[in-house]
Amino acid sequence: MSLYDDAVLVLKEYEGQSELRDLYLEHLAEHPDGVYKPCQAGHITGSALVVDPAGGRVLLTLHKKLGIWLQMGGHCEPGDTTLAGAALREAVEESGIASGLALLPGGPVRLDRHPIPAPCNWHLDVQYAALAPADAVAEISEESLDLRWFPYEEVAAVADTSVVRLMEATRARL
Repeated sequence: MSLYDDAVLVLKEYEGQSELRDLYLEHLAEHPDGVYKPCQAGHITGSALVVDPAGGRVLLTLHKKLGIWLQMGGHCEPGDTTLAGAALREAVEESGIASGLALLPGGPVRLDRHPIPAPCNWHLDVQYAALAPADAVAEISEESLDLRWFPYEEVAAVADTSVVRLMEATRARL
């Protein structure tokens, strides 16, 4: 199964946010290359909120280009075969947590569509949650300005609404 086929299947099975889900599916139907960065009409991305449920905290990255606190995530790459795999790969790369990260069962937690600068127009983010072991040690990557654990109650003060919604949806699923 190709990454494109996996994306379509994941989105068809996703039960939340029906309008946004349908928009993603329409985008993929119109753009067979819509899972990769070169698709200028927009492209699917995969992200994961790294959560330490035992510690009541989330790991956020201060994005190098945007200068805002976000969950781990990014573009799908040619070697990715699933959206879940792409999100987990990004979480491992950007968190520096080399072992023990596992996606929260049940598929994506949320979808988030946001504009990006030209030449592309949109990121169609498929958002997962990754559970970190209680003893996880994070290590900053070259994609970040900073990397930090935040208690749940502090996230709204540092991150935008999309991250807060993702954290709330993750906590509800936990």
